[in-house]
Amino acid sequence: MAFLDQNPGLGYPLAAGLGLLVGSFLNVVILRLPPRLEWQWKRDAREVLEQPDVYDPPPPGIVVERSHCPHCKRVLRWYENIPVLSYALQRGRCRGCGARISLQYPLVELLTMLLFLVCVWQFGFGWQGFGAMVFTGFLIALSGIDLRTQYLPDSLTLPLMWLGLVAASDNLYMPVKPALLGAMVGYLSLWSVWWLFKQLTGKEGMGHGDFKLLAAIGAWVGLKGILPTILVSSLVGAVVGSIWLAMKGRDRGTPIPFGPYLAIAGWIVFFWGGELIDAYLRWGLG
Repeated sequence: MAFLDQNPGLGYPLAAGLGLLVGSFLNVVILRLPPRLEWQWKRDAREVLEQPDVYDPPPPGIVVERSHCPHCKRVLRWYENIPVLSYALQRGRCRGCGARISLQYPLVELLTMLLFLVCVWQFGFGWQGFGAMVFTGFLIALSGIDLRTQYLPDSLTLPLMWLGLVAASDNLYMPVKPALLGAMVGYLSLWSVWWLFKQLTGKEGMGHGDFKLLAAIGAWVGLKGILPTILVSSLVGAVVGSIWLAMKGRDRGTPIPFGPYLAIAGWIVFFWGGELIDAYLRWGLG
């Protein structure tokens, strides 16, 4: 790690390559995890309700099954799976059936690469930089899943929270106490808003996954980062959500996933929360 810190000309290309590879894997998680969870829920429900088993083959797994075209089901060869490059060489189309490949693939790969570069630029190539990459990867996967399905799976939010607390146990970014309080206050703050809204309107204004995601972010940004995360996510959500509704011609009653806004805000606060708080205090007191 010290060698990479002393030789950034080697370290940054390695981080960029790792980001592309991880981004390719995150695409698999975003696309395959929700169907796998739904399939498992149906199996569990039939077992609890004591219904007879039905033939229901599982969707492709996340690790074992090879990538394939979602249209013609043709298994992709290794040279068709090179992040970004394969998409560009194939002009965004399947080599077999010619169907258009979703732009999500190169976008997630490039986004992961860029954010991983920010991680090592901000924290270096040691454990802090690695932890920042882990945090970033989880947020990208959760944002992609929420955008597609409006669901934030416990199988991602809860490990992200525990990883933040484990990092705090070694004082990687902060001591344990601020991380624990951040997780607790993060969950309770959004839960309280949800509970009050439900009491007043009889409707649920957000999903429970949002509480858990903010708890997970709180374990990484600490207690002081919770309020900035909520404020930044609300601002980003108001701006981006309004633009999206206008572009789609939808009204304000249309459900909008809040997880990506929390993820964007949490990522910003994780890297620059101290600077944001200092700037706010200077502006507020000035």
